Amino acid sequence: MSASDPNTSIYMTDTPDDIKKKITSYAFSGGGRTLAEHMENGANLEVDVPFQYLTFFLDDDARLEEIRQQYGSGEMTTSVIKNELIQCLQNLIGEHQRRRAEVTEEMVDEFMRPRPLQANYL
Repeated sequence: MSASDPNTSIYMTDTPDDIKKKITSYAFSGGGRTLAEHMENGANLEVDVPFQYLTFFLDDDARLEEIRQQYGSGEMTTSVIKNELIQCLQNLIGEHQRRRAEVTEEMVDEFMRPRPLQANYL
């Protein structure tokens, strides 16, 4: 997934459908070429883009470790981990969009207003 290609980048303005399409279509998987190969060998977590994204965005460390074990051993399939990432990013980006919509011009103007800094060094 590359920022130079808008079809493969995830943006904070993407819709839930955009997120789903981009992850299912463009997120490189470290799973096997076939289901049988994946179940036998497990996923290469070092190159698996959905897993790497989850290491940054999934708040539940216990769940991440469960995914690491199951996906790395082949018990969990690529589609399951991609769906986990889709849910995670849809929630995160949806919350960001909701909060951003609440910001008014007056709030931005107040935030950007020049004012003296308070320096209490001693």
